[in-house]
Amino acid sequence: MPTTDNQGSFLNLISIRRNQVSAMDNDQELEDLELFQKNVADLFSGLFSAAEEPSSAKSGAETTDSPMTARENYIPPPPPPLLSISWFRNLLDAFLCCEAEFKAVLVSGRDPSQFTRPPLDRLIPDLLERSIKALDICNAVTHGVELVRHWQKLGQIAVAALQQSPIGEGQVRRARKALTALLASIAFDDKENANGNVHGKSAERSWSFGRRGGGGVNAANNKDRNGKNFSSLSWSVAKSWSSAKQIQAMSANLAPPRGGESTGLALPVYIMSTILVFVMWALVAAIPCQERTGLATHLPVPKQLTWAQPLISLQEKIGEDWKKKDKKGNAGLLEEVQKMEKLAQSLVEFSDSFVFPMEEEKAVAVAAQVAELAEICEKMEEGLGPLQQQVREVFHRIVRSRAEVLEVLDPVSKLTTPVPY
Repeated sequence: MPTTDNQGSFLNLISIRRNQVSAMDNDQELEDLELFQKNVADLFSGLFSAAEEPSSAKSGAETTDSPMTARENYIPPPPPPLLSISWFRNLLDAFLCCEAEFKAVLVSGRDPSQFTRPPLDRLIPDLLERSIKALDICNAVTHGVELVRHWQKLGQIAVAALQQSPIGEGQVRRARKALTALLASIAFDDKENANGNVHGKSAERSWSFGRRGGGGVNAANNKDRNGKNFSSLSWSVAKSWSSAKQIQAMSANLAPPRGGESTGLALPVYIMSTILVFVMWALVAAIPCQERTGLATHLPVPKQLTWAQPLISLQEKIGEDWKKKDKKGNAGLLEEVQKMEKLAQSLVEFSDSFVFPMEEEKAVAVAAQVAELAEICEKMEEGLGPLQQQVREVFHRIVRSRAEVLEVLDPVSKLTTPVPY
């Protein structure tokens, strides 16, 4: 009889210990979810600070009484302007950080059988499907960056011509030819122009996962592993492909978890899906992409979610800019392109009324515009290559993460599939 009592006591202790371990696991999961949401909020708050008007402040150079005073009056450099090349590089960095942390929360140390139970049995396949569409958008954006680089080269030709002293009719004609080609390319019809048509001829587009064999992502990955650059991430697509419809498809069924689901793994899946859709939407709005007619200006994100506040503010700001733009299907909202287009129009007007020799006042005004155009071209020269490389990195990260999730799901799906007799 005493033995039975001791045995019962021992079993009770095991039961209590199991409950404690389970509670610790739940506490750790909640802590991970809270940290993930906080990091998302912090990253996008930093990105939103670029959208706010810079506050006027005195330069630290005005108060240099001592080294200590200089340090106390140090003013950090302002964040990059919203929708600039540097801002998009920060956005893609933020996406990669969120994606890495999300994968750790979702997969690391997780029982794979959880993915076969509601609501994850529905949410995970939806996320994987969105990731495929995101790969196609990465391809489109990569080609769009190539088009912007072509515009940059035309701008550099005009700058080189107009920086000559004195400016003669020959230099003005050369600059006008380059600027006219630049403006014509920007204004060209979106269906014919965007993504790859960098020399005025229709060019083939590319899908991430094609319907035909050969090459594609595997070929791109092999080239990347060999340390070689590649111009396309995969192969051709039909001209009927629409980036706007792709975004619409990605945002379909994007609904926040409700009830008990809001404290489980459904929440990080929803957060990552929202981030993925937002990043791809912002890229499509800013960089020339095929068929952007009807691009949404609002994404379905509930305002009561604390982590979503800066993201919602960003999408509202970008959406307002998109609505204001008359030629929505053409150049896009990239800040450097917007400035380049305005300067090109002004310099073409100057070239139409050019008379040699120029008046001194007009020469000073033109020199200032040429200097501004040169600065924009320099920013493009420095930033477009790294931006394109980051888009490729996002592409390959999505491919790897998708493969890792499928690797976790595959054994579970085999176990749950009934054996045919």
